[in-house]
Amino acid sequence: MQNVDTTKYVIYAEITADGIVERPDVVGAIFGQTEGLLGSDLDLRDLQKTGRIGRIDVQITSSGGKSGGTISIPSSFDKVETAILASALETIDRVGPCIAHIAVARIEDVRAAKRKYVVDRSKHILMEMFDENLLDTLEITEQIKQSVRVEEITHIGPDHLPAGPNVLDSDAILVVEGRADVLNLLKYGIKNAVAVGGTNVPPTISDLCSKKVVTAFTDGDRGGELIIKELLQIADIDYVARAPEGKCVEDLSQKAIVRALRQKIPVEQVLDQYKIKVPSKKGREVTTKRKSLIRERPVRIGRSAEIERQERQLDDRSAELDLIEREPKDPMEWFMSNLEDLNGTLSARLFDRNKTMLKEVAVRDLAKELKDSNGDVTGVVFDGVVTQRILDIAAYKSLEYLIGAKMGNIIKSPVCVKVVTRES
Repeated sequence: MQNVDTTKYVIYAEITADGIVERPDVVGAIFGQTEGLLGSDLDLRDLQKTGRIGRIDVQITSSGGKSGGTISIPSSFDKVETAILASALETIDRVGPCIAHIAVARIEDVRAAKRKYVVDRSKHILMEMFDENLLDTLEITEQIKQSVRVEEITHIGPDHLPAGPNVLDSDAILVVEGRADVLNLLKYGIKNAVAVGGTNVPPTISDLCSKKVVTAFTDGDRGGELIIKELLQIADIDYVARAPEGKCVEDLSQKAIVRALRQKIPVEQVLDQYKIKVPSKKGREVTTKRKSLIRERPVRIGRSAEIERQERQLDDRSAELDLIEREPKDPMEWFMSNLEDLNGTLSARLFDRNKTMLKEVAVRDLAKELKDSNGDVTGVVFDGVVTQRILDIAAYKSLEYLIGAKMGNIIKSPVCVKVVTRES
C-alpha cells in the first residue's frame, strides 16, 4: 500500500502485449519476473510490505487481439534506487502466455510537484487572503489620523452642529455643508469650520455669523448654490468660496482647498450675482463696524519679528489714515458723496486726475478695468470691499486713492495709494 507521507518518486511505464491480458496478469509478471533479480534488498514483494514502494497501479485495455496500457509505481527510495527499480521493469518480456514489452516513460519527482503546488497556492493566498487585511504604514497612519480627527470634532449650540474645536474661539470661521466637510478640513489642520447640516440653516449658524468674520465654503453643485442663497438671506456672511464645479469639499485635496479659499469673493459681489436684497444701510453699518473691530484687533502672542513687522504695517496704515483725515474736508466730502451715491448699487466709478468720472462699471469687473486701463485712471470709488488683490492692482497702476465700502483682510498696504472706507 502506498505511503503518501514518504513517497518521493513515481515511476510511469507503458506496456504492450501481443494478446489479451488483464491487470492481475501484469502485476503477477512484475513480481514474478523481478524476484531475485536485484537481490533481497530490492525485492518488490518485501519492499511493498515495508512501504518502500506503494501500490502498483495498472490501467490496461484490449483491442484487436492486443493489449496496451500504463503502469505506475510509487517509490520512497532515492534517485539511484528508484532508477534501478524502473530499469528492472523493462526486463519483463512476457505477461501470462503473451509476449510483452514494458518501457519507462518518465519518473515524476513528487516533491517537485508539491513545491509547485506550494508556490501556486502561496501566490493565491498572498494575493487574495492578505490584501483585505494587510495594512501598510500609510494606511495605519491614516487610520490613526482619522481617529484623532473624529475625537477633535465637536458639536456646538442647541442644534448640535458638527464643528472644529476652534470655532467658538476663532474670530474668523468657515461655514460648510456637512460633517464630512468638517472632517476633511480637520485632516489638513483647518479647525475653525462648522457645518450647517443641510439647506435648512439652523439658528446657531445665524448667531455665529453675527459675531465673526464668515466665509461660506460650499460644494460646486446645485446644493451648494442653494445653501449660499439661504445663508445670504438669513445670516451675515462676509465671503463666499466654492469648490470646483462638480466637486465636493469633503473630497478636495489640501492644495485644492487652499486654492478655493484664496479665490473667495466678497459677499457684495455675490448679492449682486444672485439678485438678493441687501440689508438696510443702518444694519450693514453696525455689522461692518463690529466685524472690522474683530479683523483689526491685534493678536499679541509674542514679540516675534513677524509680529513687529505687522505692527509697523498697522502703524503705517494709521499714519496714512491720519494724513487723510488732516486734509481739507472738501475732498473727503467729495469721496463720501460719491460713495453714498453708489450705496447698494455694487458699482464702481473711475476718475481721472481732475476728479472727472471716466466710467462706471460693476464691482465684479473692477479688477479687469483697472488692469486694462492705460494710465488715465488715478482714483476709484466703489461700493465693495477693498481687497488685497484690488489694492495690489491699484498700486501697480499708480492710483492715488481707493475709496470702498469696507476693508478686507489686507496683509500689505502700499504707501502710494490712499485707502478710505465708510467704516474708517
